[in-house]
Amino acid sequence: MSTDMQDTPRFGLHSFRAKFVLVVGGAVLFDLLMSGGLALWNVQRLSQDATSEVGAGLTTANQEYIRSYAESTASRVDLLLDRVHADVKTLAGVIQGQIDDPDRQKQVGATLANQAAASVNVVYDTKGQWAQNLPGAPSVVSVWGYLLGPDHKPLPAVQDEIENSAVLDLVAPSLLTSGSSKLQMYYIGPKERPIFRTAPYTDQAQTFDRLYPGHNNSEFWEFFFPGIYGSWQKWALDPASRFIPNNDITQTAPYTDAITGKLIVSFFHPLWTRDRTGVAGAAGADITLDQLAEIVENVKIAETGFGFLTMPNGNVVAINAKSEATIGLVSSNEQGTGGVTGLERSLRTSTQPAIATLDLDSSNDGAIQHVLLQKDGEDVPYIVVLKGLKPTNLWTTGPIEEQAMSVGIVVPEREIYAALFAAQDSISKATNRILLYQLLAIIVSLMIVFAAVFGLSKRITAGLSALAAGARRLQAKDYSVRVNIPSKDEVGEVGVAFNRMAEQISFHTENLEQLVDARTRDLEDANVEISTLNEKLRSENVRLGAELDVARQIQMMVLPKPRELALIPGIEIAAYMRPADEVGGDYYDVLQDGHRLKIGIGDVTGHGLESGVLMLMVQSVARALQETGEDNPRQFLDRLNRAIFKNLERTNSDKHLSLAFLDYEDERLVLSGQHEEVLVVRDGGKVERIDTLDLGLPVGLERDISPFVATRNIPFSSGDVIILHTDGVTEAEGTGGKLFGLDRLSESARSRYGSSAEEIKSGIVDDLMAYIGTRKIHDDITLVVMRHR
Repeated sequence: MSTDMQDTPRFGLHSFRAKFVLVVGGAVLFDLLMSGGLALWNVQRLSQDATSEVGAGLTTANQEYIRSYAESTASRVDLLLDRVHADVKTLAGVIQGQIDDPDRQKQVGATLANQAAASVNVVYDTKGQWAQNLPGAPSVVSVWGYLLGPDHKPLPAVQDEIENSAVLDLVAPSLLTSGSSKLQMYYIGPKERPIFRTAPYTDQAQTFDRLYPGHNNSEFWEFFFPGIYGSWQKWALDPASRFIPNNDITQTAPYTDAITGKLIVSFFHPLWTRDRTGVAGAAGADITLDQLAEIVENVKIAETGFGFLTMPNGNVVAINAKSEATIGLVSSNEQGTGGVTGLERSLRTSTQPAIATLDLDSSNDGAIQHVLLQKDGEDVPYIVVLKGLKPTNLWTTGPIEEQAMSVGIVVPEREIYAALFAAQDSISKATNRILLYQLLAIIVSLMIVFAAVFGLSKRITAGLSALAAGARRLQAKDYSVRVNIPSKDEVGEVGVAFNRMAEQISFHTENLEQLVDARTRDLEDANVEISTLNEKLRSENVRLGAELDVARQIQMMVLPKPRELALIPGIEIAAYMRPADEVGGDYYDVLQDGHRLKIGIGDVTGHGLESGVLMLMVQSVARALQETGEDNPRQFLDRLNRAIFKNLERTNSDKHLSLAFLDYEDERLVLSGQHEEVLVVRDGGKVERIDTLDLGLPVGLERDISPFVATRNIPFSSGDVIILHTDGVTEAEGTGGKLFGLDRLSESARSRYGSSAEEIKSGIVDDLMAYIGTRKIHDDITLVVMRHR
C-alpha cells in the first residue's frame, strides 16, 4: 500500500539542518579568523621582537655575572689551597735541608734525643705488634711491626729515622697555628723505613688497627696510597716527567681520616735523596673538607642558586645538603682498594639524568650549560657553569695524574631571568587582551550570520526531514511508507531510491521464512565443521603436552645425579631444582675432570620450552669445553658465550642468561661470571655475601664479553659452605606479596651451619616452601649447596 506524506522539518543537534547551519557558519567563522588572525599575528610579531631585544641584553648580562661569580669562587678555593701548599713547602724545606746536610741532621737528631726523649723513644705494643712513643711529646711517631727487630725495638736505621725526623716537633706546631687551618702535619719515611710522625699527638696506630686491619704487616705506601711512591720515583729519575714545573706537591682525592673520622684531603711534598735520584720520604698536611665546603656552601646567587666543588671524574667534594638533593646526588663511603676509605658522591650517579650526563670537559671551562632538573614532578630549567681550578698533581687510586678540580654554580633560570620573565609576562598580557577583543568581535559576527543562515535552512532541508521521518516509520516495520519530495535535485533522487528500497523490503519480508530455513541449514553445516576442528585441536593439545613432557624429562636427565656428587672427594654437593612451568629456564651443573671441579649456575630470561632449550645448549657447550681441558675461567666463559650467541643469532631468539662458574682445584676456589650473589657460611655461622656484578656480562647478549669477564678467589676452608641460587629463591612471594629475600636465605643457611650439604639444602627448601605456602610459584627455583668436608 502507498502513502504520501510530508513531515514538518525538525531541528536538533544531529539534524542535517543543524549541520548545514554549522558548516555555513564555520565558513564565515574561518574567514573572520583569517582576517583577525592576521592582525593578531602582526601584534605577536611585534611583541616577540621586543621580547627578543630585551631578552638578549638581559641574558648576556646575567650569564656574564654567573661566569664572574664562578671565577671569583674558584679564586677563593685556589687561594686556600695555595696557603696550604705554602705551609707544606715550608715543612718540606726544613726536612729536605736536614737530608742534604747529614752532619747537621745527626747533630739535631742527637740533641733532640737527649733533650726530648719522649719524641724518640718508642714502646712496643704486644696487642698491636707495633711501637709508638708515649703521650707528652708534640708529635706521635708510629713504627710498624715489620720495622722492628726480634727484640721488638726499631732496627738501627729505623731508629736513626725516628731521631732525624724529630725536627718536625720544632716546626710543625708553629705551622699548625699559623697560615691556613690544617688538621695535622706529618712526616712519612721512605719506602724502606716508612715511620709515621704526626703533629699533634693522637692515638695514631691504635686507630689504624681498628679501621685498616692488616696494615701493620703491609708496606705502608702501597697499602694506603698505591702508585703514589712510584710516580715520585719516576720524577726523580726523569725530572722532565713532572706534570707541573716547580710544583711537586701531590693532592689526594677526599678520604676518611683514620684519626678523626673526618673527610679530608692530604697534600704530600716528596723529599729527595741528596743526589736527587731517589725518594727519601714525604712531608704532608691534611685539611678537612669543611674548609673547602665553607667556600662553596656560602655561594649565594639569586634566591636559591648554589655552588659545589667537584673532582675531574665528577665526584663532588663539597656541597650543602639541600643543594645535594636538588642535583640528585647519592652519597656513600666505600673502602678503597688501596686501604683508605674514599668519599663517593659522583655527578655520574646522580638521580637527575641531566646532571649524570653533564659535560665536565675542561675545554668547556666557564661555558653556560642549560639543564632540566626534576622538582616536585616537573622539569625545571637550570643554568650550570663549571670553572676549573689551577691544575694539580692528583692521586686517586693509581699513578699521579695532572688534574684540576672545578667549581660549579647552579641557579634556576626563572630566578636569574626574573626581569626578562616579567617583561615577557607584560607583553603576553597585552597580547591576550587584543586576542580577547578579536574573539568577541568574531562571536558577534557569527551570531548575526547564524541567524540569517537559520532562516534559510528550513526551506533547504525540508526534503531531508521527510526522508528521516520515512526512515523512522520503516524502522517501526511500516513497510507501506513512501515519501513525496517534489524537488529535482540530489535529495529528490534519494527519495526515489528510498521508495524502491521500501518496496524491496516489503517483498523480502514476505519471503523471510524461506530465507530462515536456508540460513538454518547453513548454520548446521558450520556447526559440524566446528566440531571437527575442535576434535583436531584437542588432539594437537595432547601432542604438544607430550612433547613438553619429553622436553622436561630430557632437561632433568642431564642434571647431575646424586651418585655422581657423592663420589667427589673432599666436597659435599646437594642441589634442588623446581621449574615454574613444564620446562624450566634455570641451569646448574657439576663437571668433574680429574682433580678439577667446575660448578655452574645460571638463569635464562623467562621460562618455558624456549628457555629450557637454551639451558640445554649451555649444558652441552659447558660439558664440551670441560672435556677439551679448558681450565682458564675467563676463556671458558668467553668461548661458551660465543657459541651460545651464534646459536641464538641463528634461531633469531632474544633470550640470554646470567651465568657464573665456581672452579675448584687443589683447595683453590675461583668465581667468574655475572649471576646472583654467592653466599659463603664460615666458622661460627658468619655469612659472607659476594657480589658478581663486576665479574661478567649476561651470556648471549653480546658476541664478545671478554673485556667484562673477571675472576675472584674465594677462601674455602674445612667446614665452609657455599650457597648458589637463582632469583626464583629470593623473589618467591609470601603473604602480602613480600619476597623471601636474600636476608631470609642467609639466615636459613646460617642456622644450619655444621650440618651436611643435603641437610642444609633440605632445610632451606623447607623454609622457602613454608614461606610460599599455597601461593603460585612464578619463577624456576634452583639451589646448590657446596660444603668443604
